[in-house]
Amino acid sequence: MSYHDEQESIESVKAWWAKWGNTTTWIVLVVLVIAAGYNGWNFWQRRQATEASVLYDHLQQAVNSKDQALVARAASDMEDKFGGTAYAQMGALAAAKSLYDAGNTAGAKSQLQWAIDYAKDDEYKQIGKLRLALVLLDEKNYDAGLKLLADQPLDAFKGVIADRRGDLLAAQGKRDDARAAYKVALDTLPANDTSARQLIQFKLDALGG
Repeated sequence: MSYHDEQESIESVKAWWAKWGNTTTWIVLVVLVIAAGYNGWNFWQRRQATEASVLYDHLQQAVNSKDQALVARAASDMEDKFGGTAYAQMGALAAAKSLYDAGNTAGAKSQLQWAIDYAKDDEYKQIGKLRLALVLLDEKNYDAGLKLLADQPLDAFKGVIADRRGDLLAAQGKRDDARAAYKVALDTLPANDTSARQLIQFKLDALGG
């Protein structure tokens, strides 16, 4: 390249930079800020998941040792600090079962309601509804149980929710409605789920008609 050509190239670069330099600088800065934010978010997410995992292990240990005070405290800490993680929804259901088995129905209901309201995955919300409806059935609070199960369920839960609705309706003495619910359960449960289907058929037969 001759001296003249080199000078022209330099002048072209200067002209381009004069026109686009500020815009380019801002674009680069924005890209760097976005990249830093993304990396920071990923780091925070990983740290949250790690800390939640440790707390979930503590919760499981409390469940296994039947330390109900520690179960309730660990579950509460999990929901307050790591409510957006998958561990929180698993912890709520584990704590609910442990508390219910220990006779702490109010504590169990509170954990199940948290799962229904805040679980990360819809499947856990449905499980929370099913288990809370069973507690309400035991308490003879049938209307509340039916209201809880009134929403359209996920396809995978249609059969078991129809079965639970049948139980609530049968307990209310609404035999025709209960039979209809059990039939929906039989129609939607997988054919290979023989034990569940046999139990539903038994309940259906017990209603007569």
